[in-house]
Amino acid sequence: MIDLRSDTVTVPSAGMREAMMSAAVGDDVYSDDPTVNSLEERIAELLGQEAALFAPTGSMANQLGLRLLVKPGEEIITETNSHIVRAELGAAAVFSGITSRTWLGNRGILRAEDAMEIARPNSGPYLVSTAAIAVENTHNFGGGSVQSIEEIAKLRALSNPSGMFMHLDGARLWNAHVATGVSLKEYGQHFDTVSVCLSKGMGAPVGSVLASTKERIAEARIWRKRYGGGMRQVGILAAACHYALDNNIQLLQADHQRAKKIALACQGVSSKIIDAATVETNIVALDLNSLSITAAELSAQLKDAGIASSALGPKFLRLVTHLDITDADIEKVVAVLPDLLQRSFVA
Repeated sequence: MIDLRSDTVTVPSAGMREAMMSAAVGDDVYSDDPTVNSLEERIAELLGQEAALFAPTGSMANQLGLRLLVKPGEEIITETNSHIVRAELGAAAVFSGITSRTWLGNRGILRAEDAMEIARPNSGPYLVSTAAIAVENTHNFGGGSVQSIEEIAKLRALSNPSGMFMHLDGARLWNAHVATGVSLKEYGQHFDTVSVCLSKGMGAPVGSVLASTKERIAEARIWRKRYGGGMRQVGILAAACHYALDNNIQLLQADHQRAKKIALACQGVSSKIIDAATVETNIVALDLNSLSITAAELSAQLKDAGIASSALGPKFLRLVTHLDITDADIEKVVAVLPDLLQRSFVA
């Protein structure tokens, strides 16, 4: 099966497994795991932050970050289809008493004016106050779209005087960095809290990291324990993340090229399905509204042909390239998928 459901499905390479087997470990709840400690220091430095905290999942890293910035009863604002409001099951409300409002962006792309238009900081005792703004980069449901560093900087400049914080959901920040050449530190410097994920395109089996100030990370460590995220000899997993940083960042460029090839093949059937020029990273988001087929039906047909995909809406099919996908896999996809689309288009 050619598995394009997500870039989370990667299997650790032989080199990564060897790094995990030989990792120095300790009890991380006591901050005694040297491999975790070095990973946290490394990520903090890469993102231009003071400190960092290892977490088992991207959702936990995001929720810890939001908790540090927003008090119960205050709100976070973000784009309508962002991960924190669509794919984290209301965690901010359930765990932290945080409300949310959203603006709609084309393919999830940030425009500073859109965020500021709905922001309501310092609203007094009778209205909900906006405490923070969350930005997702790259934007998953936007088709892996990359946020402009200029718009990020503009949003920071506009929001900062009102005391609003900014959180970066950088689960796929590595992809944005490779696609644009903008450094991880330049992205990170505009945010008060930053989460990054090593278990997506980077190929680690488990692991995300939250970065911020030393004071916030000390508080996040307490909340991580409350949430059940305190782990013991977790250096085995942190070693996989170190390996990913050492070896896999530049491999993301091949993922981007392979995604573009799929997008171009689909665009060849109809530009209504996808505009290949918008595919900047490793996610191909197909709009099937002009076709008679549903996303679930197309996904089933692809599965019969040995290709796994994700139907994420009635007419929204997503395919994600990753480290375990080969050029031969892509050749099969571009042979099968356009033909299935064409049949449905004609019908």
